[in-house]
Amino acid sequence: MEHIVTVQDAVTAFAPWLEPTAAELDAIELEMPVIAADIELLDAHIMTLDRTPTELDARRIRRARRRALAARVARLNLTAATVTVPGGAA
Repeated sequence: MEHIVTVQDAVTAFAPWLEPTAAELDAIELEMPVIAADIELLDAHIMTLDRTPTELDARRIRRARRRALAARVARLNLTAATVTVPGGAA
């Protein structure tokens, strides 16, 4: 007779002691501007799903896309600023 252990894994996967660590919460906080910009872009796309996009819709999507890209660039620049290269090279 074989025992099924996947039920135990499913039960313990949501155990209350498996909370995010402080480092994980900090990482999420750093990603929040990117996440918010992506949500805005998604909302702009969702508004045009059931109709033909107007010029205003196209501008809204372009603006949201630029904000999403700017948030990603800012996040990458922040990451690059904290990384140091050995030997003093930049």
